[in-house]
Amino acid sequence: MFLFQLPEVVLYHIMSYLEYKSLSRLSQVCKTIYHFANRDAVWRKIAKELINTGITRQGADVYPHIPLKDRVKVSQNWCHGICRKEVMLKWRINLLPWIQLDGDVLYLSQAADIGAYHLRPDTGKLQRSPMALFSGHLEDVCRFAVTDTHLVSGGSDGKILVHHRRNGFSMEYSGHNQEVNCLDCRGGLIVSGSRDRTARIWTLSSNCPRDTIPMNDRVWSVAISPTQSSFVTGTACCANFSPLRIWDVERCELLCCLGSEFRRGAGVLDIVYESPVQLLTCGYDTYIRSWDLRLSPRKCVMEWEEPHDSALYCIQTDGNHMIASGSSYYGVIRTWDKRQTRCLENCQRGRCCNLLQRQPAEFCLTIQDLSPRTMPQDYLT
Repeated sequence: MFLFQLPEVVLYHIMSYLEYKSLSRLSQVCKTIYHFANRDAVWRKIAKELINTGITRQGADVYPHIPLKDRVKVSQNWCHGICRKEVMLKWRINLLPWIQLDGDVLYLSQAADIGAYHLRPDTGKLQRSPMALFSGHLEDVCRFAVTDTHLVSGGSDGKILVHHRRNGFSMEYSGHNQEVNCLDCRGGLIVSGSRDRTARIWTLSSNCPRDTIPMNDRVWSVAISPTQSSFVTGTACCANFSPLRIWDVERCELLCCLGSEFRRGAGVLDIVYESPVQLLTCGYDTYIRSWDLRLSPRKCVMEWEEPHDSALYCIQTDGNHMIASGSSYYGVIRTWDKRQTRCLENCQRGRCCNLLQRQPAEFCLTIQDLSPRTMPQDYLT
């Protein structure tokens, strides 16, 4: 009996015992095996166990249009640091931009403006000029968030601007007394944090704050829970309380504090929800921490330390095993596997280290192509 005279269910079961190298070799035997072994069903189990494949632990698929076999290749190239770098955009500016990719549109802040650039998935190249420009701030944009319908930005001028992505209509919110360091927007709810030591709750339908919460410390980061029932604030940790606190959205009451052993000045600079019960944080104390909100008391279950003892300004996760972090040490981006304590690889962000000295510099937005098929959501730096 030939192998492919067996029922497909039996073939899937046989291939489930193979790791990615053996499957790749098997697919080179003949055209029939090649087409069968390239099916997503064959690679799903492997993809779920690897980093940066778009398959979450809950089984959700972030990139359903890209074959799983290609994503496994990407994951292996991530782990081995194999990539080609191509400059997408250059500009002369003093500040490092905030960027966010939404489908095939890249939103990128440059000084007081936010440009929307069309990104071609086949080549990974940007348009030379933005397809839309969102402006209105008098000073630099500190942070922005993109939703299905709106773009919400906070700036050094204390303003919060809500731009409608389709018709270009903008609304100015009264904002804060000092620069808006952070904000998050989810389901029509906006939470902002400022250097003026307050956090404010807004709605997209009103330009007046619904609630203002005194924080007694500078607010560096905020994140709204996926359930929209609570939000987390990260402060500068200059006062005598934990910099990480969870608040009730409706009552604006403090629900709990996370951690009690933060040293003074260990401010939290970025917060990311992996799920309603899992949280990732990073900051000045050089650690990435994972928090389990189901435990009582809620506590840190895992931490990863930046090797060069450098402050971590931003983090992102694929919802599975991968974490990417950005530090101030020569503009290094590191990738981490949550099952390991040491980082996998690191890459330099061009000449962005000049940001630390506040000198005029030419910055490059680069895209890293880690596989024959470009997947921009994963390679943007």
